[in-house]
Amino acid sequence: MAHVEVHDDRSLESPVLIEGLPGVGLVGKIATDHLVDTFDMSYYASCRCEGLPDVAVYHEGDPAVEPPVRIYADHERDLLALQSDVPVSPSDATEFAACLSGWIDEQDALPLYLSGLPAEKDGPPKLHGIATGEAGDLLEEYDIPAPPQSGLISGPTGNLLSRAEQDDLDGLGFVVESNAQFPDPEAARTLLLDAIAPVAGIDVDTQKLVDQAEEIAQARQQLAQQMGQAGDESSQAQPIGFQ
Repeated sequence: MAHVEVHDDRSLESPVLIEGLPGVGLVGKIATDHLVDTFDMSYYASCRCEGLPDVAVYHEGDPAVEPPVRIYADHERDLLALQSDVPVSPSDATEFAACLSGWIDEQDALPLYLSGLPAEKDGPPKLHGIATGEAGDLLEEYDIPAPPQSGLISGPTGNLLSRAEQDDLDGLGFVVESNAQFPDPEAARTLLLDAIAPVAGIDVDTQKLVDQAEEIAQARQQLAQQMGQAGDESSQAQPIGFQ
C-alpha cells in the first residue's frame, strides 16, 4: 500500500516542507541537499509511494540501505526536506503526487515546490512565485514577484502543484531561471536566499554554493569547447503563449 512511513515519533508544528525532486538545473535537489547537509537534518520518513523505482540507496561510510526518496527533519526549525536520489517517472507522477500530498496535508505542512526555468541568464537568476489554496498572501508578504509571463510546470513537481490546486491545499511554487543542460548551484542559491529562507524563517550559509557555481562554470566552459551540450530533466517550467 502506498504511504509515507515515519521513523521518528517526534512531532513538528506546522512545518515547512522543501521539495527536492530532480529537474532542470537540479535546482530543487541542490537546494534541498544543501539544507539537509548544512543543518545536519535527521532521517524522518521514507516515501513508499507508487511511481518510485524499487532501488536500494547506500551512502559513503554507511552500510545501511535506504529508499531513494526520503524526508529529513529539523525539529528546531520546524523544517522538512524531501530528498530524492532518483527522478519520478512522469507517467507515474499522478500516483506519487496523490500519496505525498495526502501526507503533507496530514502534517499541516506548507510545501515549497521548486522548479527551474531554462533560460540564458542576464545577471542574477530571476525568481518568481505561484501559489495554491490561500498561500498567495505569503508571496506578497515576502516580496516575491508573480510570473512575468504565462507558463506551465511539468513533471512530478507540476503534478504536486496540480494536486494541491485540485484539493485546495496551501502551497507555494518557486520558479527560477536555470541552466538547461548543467547543474546550476547559482540558481539553487537564489531559491534558498530569496524564497526558502524568508518563507521558512531560517538563515542558511550559501558560500559552498557560490564556490560550486564557479567550479561548474569553469568545467562547463571546458566541456562546451569539446562537445555539444545536451540534457533532459523530468520537471521544468516553461513559458506558454506570446506574452
